Amino acid sequence: MKKDYRIKSNKDFQLIFKNGRSFANRQFIVYLYENNSVNHFRLGLSVSKKIGNAVTRNQIKRYVRQAFLKLQNDIDAKYDYIVIARKPVRDMNYHQAKSSLIHVLKIAKAIPRNFSSNP
Repeated sequence: MKKDYRIKSNKDFQLIFKNGRSFANRQFIVYLYENNSVNHFRLGLSVSKKIGNAVTRNQIKRYVRQAFLKLQNDIDAKYDYIVIARKPVRDMNYHQAKSSLIHVLKIAKAIPRNFSSNP
C-alpha cells in the first residue's frame, strides 16, 4: 500500500477516534472520519498483542491491507479508516477476513449494500 494511503501518526489516530464514527462486528471495529484534504481513502491498522505473536499480527494486517486494495474502487474515498482487529480474526483465513471486513463496511455504508465480492 502506498505511503499516501496510510495513517501512521498518533495525532491522526486520536483525531479519528475522537471525532469519527465507529461500526463493528465480531471480528473488526472500523472508525470512519470524513477527510476532505485528500482525494483518496487512508487506512490505519491496530492489532493488539492480545491477539497473538508478531507473525499472527502481521498476517492479519496483511489480510486487511490486501482486502482494502481489492476494494479500493468500490470503497468510499472521502473517508479515513481505522481498522481494529478483534480476537476471532486470528483463526480466520484471508477470504473469511475479507468477507467480515466487507460486512462491517456495509454496515458503515462505506460500500454499497448490494456489493458482491468476487474472491
